[in-house]
Amino acid sequence: MKIILILLLILLPCSAQAFERYNHVVKYDRYFSKYSKRYFGPGFEWHIFKAQAIAESNLMAKAKSRVGAVGIMQIMPGTFKEIKQKAASIKGSRAQPRWNIAAGIYYNREIWKLWKAKRPYQDRLSFMFGSYNAGKGNILKAQVIAEKEGLDPNLWKSIEDVLNRVTGEGSHETIGYVRKIKKIKEVLR
Repeated sequence: MKIILILLLILLPCSAQAFERYNHVVKYDRYFSKYSKRYFGPGFEWHIFKAQAIAESNLMAKAKSRVGAVGIMQIMPGTFKEIKQKAASIKGSRAQPRWNIAAGIYYNREIWKLWKAKRPYQDRLSFMFGSYNAGKGNILKAQVIAEKEGLDPNLWKSIEDVLNRVTGEGSHETIGYVRKIKKIKEVLR
């Protein structure tokens, strides 16, 4: 029953078009654009982070998870503290939308740098978002299992195939999360 509920929450709304309404929610776009440029460079498509924020919180600044993540990008207290120590430009609290978005994109950049091995761009994005959701360590463990099974550990499909052996039922959430971001990004402009 728990798996079914998680899958329903991840997959709803079920079509990409259901996310088109977020094209009209532009309140935070300047932050997604600004911090994408700052941490990823001017050529990086900032809408991918807006798609992630929609998957995380439906762009709700006051969103709070049952485990203590808050804000648009659902940042955990310890993660935010670590980010503020490394990124002096992040000044405010994680409850403030601007700084929550900045911290989330900065954290994505740290993860992005980890996945620099040769792999297709979309796979690298999937590794980044999968790590954001499940933790870098769990994705690294899945890579080891994938390689032992003769799968290419640098392809996201291989991680999808073995992640359940690392995170159990949580693998469904992570795989759904990565797919949901891709689906949302398809309709954002």
